[in-house]
Amino acid sequence: RRVRKKQRAAERHAGSLARHDARRLASRRAAMPYAQGFDPLLIVAQIGSMQALWYLDYGFWVFLLNALSGKPVNAVGLHHLLSHEAVRITPYVGGWITIVAALLNALAGAAFLCVVVERAKKCLDFTVTAHFMHLCSCSLYDGLPDHWEWWAVNGMSVVLMALLGEYLCMRRELQDIPLFGGQSAKERSERLS
Repeated sequence: RRVRKKQRAAERHAGSLARHDARRLASRRAAMPYAQGFDPLLIVAQIGSMQALWYLDYGFWVFLLNALSGKPVNAVGLHHLLSHEAVRITPYVGGWITIVAALLNALAGAAFLCVVVERAKKCLDFTVTAHFMHLCSCSLYDGLPDHWEWWAVNGMSVVLMALLGEYLCMRRELQDIPLFGGQSAKERSERLS
């Protein structure tokens, strides 16, 4: 009898510890919701996607603006995307075209952040990563940029892309989650009225 009592008490104590550990683990998960779901392959895929979309869009804007300015479109090349010499404020029209293309690309990059990254907290990280990789590409192509115009344009691009990307992601995160057949609360209240 005594042995059974001790066994039951030990089982209750073990069950109490298990419940306590489960609660502590659950509170730890609630405090760090993304530590458990850390996926390096997803992050690398997102970085690759952002970089590819960023350069495709940058090339599109350079091509379109060159075509609209009356320049021959076959003159557009990697020089416009990767050379710091192309980003100059001079009477030369091509410098202004590249500057405008970079700023338009920052606006489109914010939309890409909203689609690819989907988290406002990560927008600055992915923006700086994309621009750092662009700096590395430019340095490999034509040496480290030494013109203040290149640094100013890319600094404005980082700020514009990060702030607008965070704004778009926050708006997306704050949207209502449809619960009852995809209807919003407003549609349900109108239907019930």
